[in-house]
Amino acid sequence: MKLAGSFGIFGSVGIALRETLLRSNKDPLAGENLELMDADRGSIVIADDGVPLAVREVGPTDAPITAVFVHGYCLRMASWHFQRQALEQEWGSKVRMVFYDQRGHGKSGIPTPESCTIAQLGLDLDAVIRAVAPRGHLMLIGHSMGGMTVLSMTRQRPELVRERVVGVGLISTTAAGLAETGLGRSLDNPVVDAFRLAVRTSPGVVQFGRGAAKTLIAPVLRAASYGTRVSPRLVEFSQKMIDDTSVVTIVNFLETLELHDESDALAELLRVPTTVVCGDDDWIIPFDSSVALADALPEAEMVRIRQAGHLVQLEFPDKVNAALVRLGTRAMELRAQRRSGRRGIV
Repeated sequence: MKLAGSFGIFGSVGIALRETLLRSNKDPLAGENLELMDADRGSIVIADDGVPLAVREVGPTDAPITAVFVHGYCLRMASWHFQRQALEQEWGSKVRMVFYDQRGHGKSGIPTPESCTIAQLGLDLDAVIRAVAPRGHLMLIGHSMGGMTVLSMTRQRPELVRERVVGVGLISTTAAGLAETGLGRSLDNPVVDAFRLAVRTSPGVVQFGRGAAKTLIAPVLRAASYGTRVSPRLVEFSQKMIDDTSVVTIVNFLETLELHDESDALAELLRVPTTVVCGDDDWIIPFDSSVALADALPEAEMVRIRQAGHLVQLEFPDKVNAALVRLGTRAMELRAQRRSGRRGIV
């Protein structure tokens, strides 16, 4: 694990400017188009079990590298807004970016309860890659449940990783379950257990009573989103993503979040440039979990973002973007080495 500083492209100047604007009651994001991705090229990918997955992409289809971004629990692809915006300018024609809504989230289809597993999410990522990036080198970048998705796909498709993946970004995530820490501990109560049972037996009734369920689960997610004072518009934006997520989806994914274990995937990433990013005020995925993840990947860059909550890519986008730019540079170097090695084969 290689430790990196947490200051990004704009460093302390950007942070000071943000704090000054917030103190003066001027929302720095008042005029920001947070639905920028709606104008990007769109398509629908059908998962192997028939669930439609909404996909957006930006950048040339023949770019040397395709970066696939995978969002987290109770979010949607728009949670990568600041990365889509800044990295398009940074990477230009060198990297195509692909974003998609995970099953049960955003504009993607509603899955069966049985398919709400991290293993299935890994297969969904594979389906997206097969459909929109069947050739060329890849970077895989996941936040929270999206990072678990990346690791799941890695475990299930190791040959793909060996042949095509040149960079992996794991943001606010972990390789093993959350039953004893973070989200699992926060939701360990009989009322949530009763909702799990109700969803399996009569999901329509639970959906009708979503207000009651949201009073149990959504506040935990909202409270953990940010560790510092952020734009009121940003709070509203992230809160809407949580509130728009079906309570059936919320409850159906709880068990897999608590119990999954994709640790076997880490061996496949030992020779792949990897960046681990986490806020040290994240209590959905505690910082120690990210440290353990980075410790298992000796060559990974570990980026600690102080005072950041779980939605670190929205709270401190400059720092996350800077880490991803560095990852992109390492990925391009590995791609060049692989291409040079192949040309040298007689």
